[in-house]
Amino acid sequence: MPQFPKNELAQIVLASCLANAIEHVVISPGSRNAPLTIGFSNHPSIKTYSIVDERCAAFFAVGMAQQLKKTVAIVCTSGSALLNYYPAISEAFYSNIPLLIISADRPKHLIDIGDGQTIRQENVFQNHILTSVNLTENYTDKNVVKNIINNAINKVKLEKGPVHINVPFDEPLYETSEDLLVVDAVIETEQKEFIDTNTLDSFSASWNVASKKMILVGEHFPNDELQKQLEFFVDDPSVLILIENTANVSHPKFINSIDKLIFPLEDNELEFFQPDILLTLGGLIVSKKIKQHLRKFQPKQHWHIDAKRAFDTFLCLKYHFKVSPNYFFSQFILKVSAVESNYQQFWLTKKAGRLLKHKNFIENCEYSDLKVFDTLLKSIPNETQLQLSNSSVIRYSQLFDIHKSIKVFCNRGTSGIDGSTSTAIGAACVVERNTVFITGDISFFYDSNALWNKYIPTNFKIIVINNGGGGIFRFIPGPQKSNALDYFETPHNLTAEHLCKMYNLEYFSACNSDSLNKELTKFYKNSEKPKLLEIFTPREENDKILKAYFNNLKE
Repeated sequence: MPQFPKNELAQIVLASCLANAIEHVVISPGSRNAPLTIGFSNHPSIKTYSIVDERCAAFFAVGMAQQLKKTVAIVCTSGSALLNYYPAISEAFYSNIPLLIISADRPKHLIDIGDGQTIRQENVFQNHILTSVNLTENYTDKNVVKNIINNAINKVKLEKGPVHINVPFDEPLYETSEDLLVVDAVIETEQKEFIDTNTLDSFSASWNVASKKMILVGEHFPNDELQKQLEFFVDDPSVLILIENTANVSHPKFINSIDKLIFPLEDNELEFFQPDILLTLGGLIVSKKIKQHLRKFQPKQHWHIDAKRAFDTFLCLKYHFKVSPNYFFSQFILKVSAVESNYQQFWLTKKAGRLLKHKNFIENCEYSDLKVFDTLLKSIPNETQLQLSNSSVIRYSQLFDIHKSIKVFCNRGTSGIDGSTSTAIGAACVVERNTVFITGDISFFYDSNALWNKYIPTNFKIIVINNGGGGIFRFIPGPQKSNALDYFETPHNLTAEHLCKMYNLEYFSACNSDSLNKELTKFYKNSEKPKLLEIFTPREENDKILKAYFNNLKE
């Protein structure tokens, strides 16, 4: 017979999670969370994962929830263990990832009296959380507790973000029972979307007279309906659609490499690039250039579509449509008509010219980060899930075309390097697609505990671009002008080879174009182990070659 916790509060938490159809729980070891660990690990309807490092565990859960689009729970013991969740919680907050944080705590009378492994856990994430629930061990009505927990979990599902439930336990912690409380299943009510007809008529009227309209798509989960809806607008010559690889939409008439297009522009061209109406959707934008240009040459109107929030990224937001992009376009398309304009064609012609310069430069480019990304992004098999780390990796990736069958993901909520590997592994665990993760050396070594993980699938492949430090700081003018470049760039002589031996990954390495092409032919073959390919590039040449690339676009 399964053994469940005897502690009633732990039983209520477990039963509430079951009632809310939570199926995946990531647990980090500890004693104070023993009642929860016993309950979740013994229930046949819940798949549990044991990950020691709480920071890695939380990002692992973020990766799973990213792909499942369902709530994933994380469970930890009391004390500083909980604080290690914070980077992933902030990522979930800004990336709309449904993450349920359940922390065990000491009873209130043991807080701040010198008891071990004890901190002030209540509301510790208050700046980056949808809501915090602080349970007490001395409750009088368990139905009230059930309702509190159900409401909190329901908030995760409806608002897509992190929620924290803090659960105090007094000893004994390890007593068990064969019985389990039952909480009534939660009946989910469909959230109906609505746009006032008069509002839609007013905005569509403005749209139908504007000769320069721009649709800018940030990070977005793959969505076939959105793909078709955006394709509708390419037949309107007054509409220019800008995307990034993390938008997961594509079309020959979409501008899919924003920096490549706008980097060489002079102010007179930027004025023509300035839209009358800017319509944005999706998550955060990678391109720093488009942010700078649209802040300097602001659109007359900026509208944003998102059911949850609207960031005033360009400091001129006029209206927020609080619905999903799919619903908005299903209504908006019925009311708009094409406008005569040369806006779209002008910039598509520019795009074609930039692409020609890009190809000519890359063909003659010396071995470098830039050359490596060209090779890698062409090599990735179709239908792959591609996970990218932040910093230089995500920026280089935006300069290249990626096959439309490849789905692209990155932790862009806070744009941190801290949990990229853990997120990628979590994502790989719950999808059937082969997963390739491309990361930089600093990101990889920073999150190396991600490999302390027995759930890494054999079809998971890591590519580490090792340029011996944080190469992005050589592209930024400030660090090189200072006398402290080593503190920004953090040069090192580390390699991933010994980590691969320790964690039982198959290791490959390359240090030039010939060895890279040779290793790639072996790297993508099926294996009984996860694989890692480490590519060494010239630290002191990469920035010079990238700067030459952008200067070439100007000529």
